[in-house]
Amino acid sequence: MEALFFNVDSGFLEGIVRGYKAGLLTQAQYNNLTQCETIEDFRTQLSSTDYGNFLANEQLPISTSTIADKATQLLVDQFNFLRSNAVEPLVKFFDYITYGYMIDNVILLITGTLHGRNTSELLERCHPLGVFETLPALCVATNVEELYRIVMVEAPLAPYFRECVTVNDLDDLNIEIIRNTLYKAYLEDFDAFCATLGGPTAEVMHRILAFEADRRAINITINSFGTGLSKESRAKLFPTTGNLFPGGNNALARADDVEQVRAACEGVAEYRAFFDAGAGRPNGAGVYGESTANLLGEFNEGDSGAAAELEDRFFAHEVYLNKLAFLQQFQYGVFYSYLKLKEQEIRSLTWIAECIAQDARDRIQDFIPTF
Repeated sequence: MEALFFNVDSGFLEGIVRGYKAGLLTQAQYNNLTQCETIEDFRTQLSSTDYGNFLANEQLPISTSTIADKATQLLVDQFNFLRSNAVEPLVKFFDYITYGYMIDNVILLITGTLHGRNTSELLERCHPLGVFETLPALCVATNVEELYRIVMVEAPLAPYFRECVTVNDLDDLNIEIIRNTLYKAYLEDFDAFCATLGGPTAEVMHRILAFEADRRAINITINSFGTGLSKESRAKLFPTTGNLFPGGNNALARADDVEQVRAACEGVAEYRAFFDAGAGRPNGAGVYGESTANLLGEFNEGDSGAAAELEDRFFAHEVYLNKLAFLQQFQYGVFYSYLKLKEQEIRSLTWIAECIAQDARDRIQDFIPTF
């Protein structure tokens, strides 16, 4: 019965998004792209995939930022098609997907206003999925107080701002704290909404959002080392929807170094592998492993390389979770997961193109595939 009613409203769109997912690049297509000698060869190889001739009108030399922008626009067009044909509650689900991008866009404009930047130029840098009807109105603000008032009245994010942020918080020192506070409220709200949908949607999305919450908690902890952020303030930024909550979060709040972060993650088997000796990217997505001693040592020396290594493992695990979402039918998680898989594919394309442009052949394989 549940499947019957799901198909009445959303079966067609689920079929469409599964078709989109089948168009993700394959192992063979990635191999062909990494063999390209020039960006022109790269464009030719992409034309034989689902990307088609999306770069046909671009003049050489094509920048990697242009490739990323054009590929992202294709994804946005797909998302907007799905959204325009959806009915409730899928419409609301799509709205929640866009809130994360809205947070980044609003923070970008707040930062620009604080630094006296031309917010009209910043508007062009906003992510298309995070553009809402009244976002251009933020560009007329001449100071942060005015911008805050506009956000509080006009933006879909107004409830998060009212609960989490005051106008006195809007300064350079607090901007990342504000971003993480808004994301905490967003992830908790999104998870609660998915719980109201019940069934496989709640199951699939809770698994994905729990990982996202834990990733943010781990990153916040590591990035706070050596800063003036107190442990109490750090703890307030942790979402309460993750697998680490509450015990792991409490341990992260007390952590003073990455070794203690590793210990806080011991209770979750999937996360333990991120710090294990010789661990590569999970689920066979490449080989990037280093020993735990080297990983922790590089962190303690302040080298960002190990932080990037850990972030790569997060991305690879995110790919794994989003691929799992497609193993269940009659649920909305596939719409979220396709978007995230496609975004990772675009990051990989951009990386390969950048390596070709800079003749960095030795690093061209250092991407995270989605096949």
